[in-house]
Formats: sequence, structure tokens, C-alpha cells
Amino acid sequence: MSAAGWSSAQSTAPAEGTERTVNEWLTRIHEASRQRAYIGTLVVSAGSSMSASRIWHVCDGNQQMERVDTLTGAPRTTVRHNNDVITFAPDSKTAWVEKRESLGVFPDLLRTPDNVIPDHYAVRATGLERVAGHKADVVEIQPRDNLRFGYRIWSEKKTGLVVKLQTLDGQGQVLEQVAFTELQLDAPVSMDKLSKLMKATRGYEVHRPVLRKTTAEAEGWRLKEAIPGFQSMSCHTRESADGSGATSHPMQWVFSDGLASVSLFVEPYNEQQHFEEKAAVIGATHSLTRRLGQHWLTALGEVPHSTLLLFAKSLEYTR
Repeated sequence: MSAAGWSSAQSTAPAEGTERTVNEWLTRIHEASRQRAYIGTLVVSAGSSMSASRIWHVCDGNQQMERVDTLTGAPRTTVRHNNDVITFAPDSKTAWVEKRESLGVFPDLLRTPDNVIPDHYAVRATGLERVAGHKADVVEIQPRDNLRFGYRIWSEKKTGLVVKLQTLDGQGQVLEQVAFTELQLDAPVSMDKLSKLMKATRGYEVHRPVLRKTTAEAEGWRLKEAIPGFQSMSCHTRESADGSGATSHPMQWVFSDGLASVSLFVEPYNEQQHFEEKAAVIGATHSLTRRLGQHWLTALGEVPHSTLLLFAKSLEYTR
């Protein structure tokens, strides 16, 4: 967003002492994520697992660039320029170049076709706390039904940047947490250096999977019944890098309610690979697999298991 756009967004903030609506909170958070340069260490806790990353983020108007280095597990460096992404695996000297139409920086308020967030979530301010040395407003985003989880969000008081996020179950228990343990706002991050890093593939075996935009209807799929609040965001398949057009990976159909997202992966059924229908959960992320005639479905999302079941039961092949 331009400086003028940011100024306009700021001017719509509620007067001191009045309550922000859920849209006002989320708009402030969304714009902050696209307007601030920062460097920080981010820790993700999900179930019994924990991971940490170092992040460099810079923006210039509508241009967003980010570098993420893993600090735990296998070494990985991911660099993003808007939707262009490259991931380096230094141990194997392998790099993957992709275009990702991600749902965007949390929260994905501006990518939802119709703003239905207030229909399915309420907001409650709960106070002021310190995170990574920064004062932060604390709000709870509470679901109005059992199809989605709730959130507790800490946003830096002056800028609105999210510094900590918890995903909550129906009883208010923390399922997953993402938090900065160290954060430098308005950091001197060089967009030019990050641009050069994206091109530093010498000595790497580079893979370039190609996403092909499509629609579920064109692929022969539909939902018999819509899942309340969730709207179709994108649908694509992956084509082979040699340009033959042969589909080598599942179709992915993505839904969002503005905060939570669900992905439906569909591929041809293979009895040697797909022999067990099962469900799994890590933190707030649930998944399930199911055979649908001559196809195999994998449903994945940060939603309750019952919500994934609704998607699975509603998905239908029309050919």
C-alpha cells in the first residue's frame, strides 16, 4: 500500500476511548504487516514441537521482501519478493523456485472476496502486555461457532505489528503459539541485498515447479454444500517443469474465512500408496485423508477436525 493509503487507513482509526471493531483491529494489523521493516527471531510452538527462525522484512510501497533462515532442524533459507519465492537447502545444494499465491500476511483480511469476518468472529480487548521488549495491545478474536478456532493476538502498541499470536480451542486452551523473542522495528534491511540473494543460485541444483491456475469446476469438482464463512480463494495444479503439461502433483483448492484457511488436495487414487484413511493433528493444524471413488483426498487446515469432515463430506466429483 502507498504512503497515502497508509495515511488513509490510519485516519479511520477510532477515537481514543472507543472500542475498535473486529474489522478495525484486523485492518490495523494487516496494514502494519505491510508497512514495517523489521528484524526478529520468531519461535513457533505447536503441540510438543518447537521451531525457531530469523526473519528480515522490508517493504517499499507495494513491494514486499523477506528472508527467513531456520534456526532449528535442517538449514533452510527462504527469500520472498511478493509472490516470487526461492528456498535454499545448503546441505543438499538444492533450491526451489516458485510462485506462491499465498493467502498473505496474517490476517488475510483483504484477500477474502466478501468480508464475512464479523459474521463469524467477535473481538474483545483484554489489556496491555510486553512482548520482546515492546508494549502490545492484547485482543481475543472469538469464533461465533464451532467451525473455527479463536485467536489471542498481541500487536505492538504504536505500529499494530503482530508480535505474538496464539490459536485457541473451544475451551480457550492454547493449541499453537507464534511469538517474537527478539524484535527490532524499523530495522535497516536492504531490499537490494535480498534481491541479489534470490539470484545467488550458483552451485545449486534449481527446481522450478510450475503452478497452473485452474478452477475446481474445470477439474470436475464442487462442494455440494458451502461451509459457512469459508470462500474459495484459489485452485491450481502443478505441471512438470519440462513444459509437457503433465500433472505431477495434486490439485489444491484453497478456502479461507479471512483468518483460517483450508486446503483440499486431490489426486488419482493409487492402491499402493493410499491404503489407509487417517486423521492427524499437530498444534492447531488438523489433517485427514479419505478415498473418494477413484481419487484420494487430503484435507489440511488450522480448523477443528469436524470442519475438515464437513469439507470432505461435501466434496463431490461431477464427471
